[in-house]
Amino acid sequence: MSVSKINYFQKLNDWTAQNLSHIPFIQKIFFVEHLQTMVHAGLSLVESLDVLGKEIENKALQKIIVKIKEGVEKGRQLSEVLAEHPKAFPPIYVKMIEAGETAGRLEEALQQVTTQMQKTKELTSSIRGAMIYPCVILAAMTGIGIMMVTVVLPKLLAVFAEFDAELPLATRMLISLTNILGKPLNLIIITLLIIGIIATLVLGLKKSPGFRHGVHNLNLHLPIIGAVIKKINLARFSLTLSSVMRSTVPIVEAVNIAGETCGNVLYKEALLSAAEKIKTGTPLSEILAEHHQLFPPMVTEMIMVGERTGEIDNLLTELSNFYGKEVDKTMKNFTTIIEPIIIVFLGIAVGGIAIAVIMPMYSLAQNF
Repeated sequence: MSVSKINYFQKLNDWTAQNLSHIPFIQKIFFVEHLQTMVHAGLSLVESLDVLGKEIENKALQKIIVKIKEGVEKGRQLSEVLAEHPKAFPPIYVKMIEAGETAGRLEEALQQVTTQMQKTKELTSSIRGAMIYPCVILAAMTGIGIMMVTVVLPKLLAVFAEFDAELPLATRMLISLTNILGKPLNLIIITLLIIGIIATLVLGLKKSPGFRHGVHNLNLHLPIIGAVIKKINLARFSLTLSSVMRSTVPIVEAVNIAGETCGNVLYKEALLSAAEKIKTGTPLSEILAEHHQLFPPMVTEMIMVGERTGEIDNLLTELSNFYGKEVDKTMKNFTTIIEPIIIVFLGIAVGGIAIAVIMPMYSLAQNF
């Protein structure tokens, strides 16, 4: 095999490892945490990376660690090499490590990154855990609905179709729906149509800033869910900003990084705009107070106190702890909150089918 082909396959393999291979977040935490432990124990950075390259189980992360070690051996900064792998190590962690290297406190920076990653994982886990129950219920409802419409109801409604008497509107609508969904071809077309709509919405969220802005704005005003989204974004903002500022990253860059970690585009735009206004000398608390729908008075007041006392990183840590606990508490109670909505939705669906089936039976009983 020629050298050019070998290089081509090597590049293809590297691209696949970086872009298609999934690296579990827990593996990233393991890497940073153990790197800090080894540096604290007195091992050199190259020795630590060499050991971790052998310990890490994930193949994609192993290859990245090998490249990081090669870069460090050539005299490059750890943060500089990590920045070449943004999918494995997001900018927030790279900037924190870079600030630690500049200040000569790499070990402390690695400890802060570990703490940040662990808190982020806890926040993400609580959100995902709360969504399992609604997703299972929705999947079960969809499966039962398809079975009812395609198997059970056609046999039951076939009896009503033979009567000469005019059927109630609800029954006629149910018969029409059953006739449409009862045919496999129609069911496939409707399924593909739903998938197409979902794909269009996802593409619109990614490609159209105006559409994404509108959807994210609507999300913040939804009952129950809107309050949860606000708490999640405030938790991420305060946690990220406190961690990055503790790493001595300049406030303008810190606010930019905090904005990038927010999932809601309104929070992201507000913080990126705030980073620009800070350059003019305007305090962060004053800027965020202009977005009172996104940042409650408690947030802006605590930041203002922190700016005046020089303890802004400590007060942001308190904010992050508060909103982290709020999100965790809300997510634990999310099942209880959403259960009434699910029950009402199920009641309407079951009640509608029951009425459509019972009404013609009642009419026939009266005729006899």
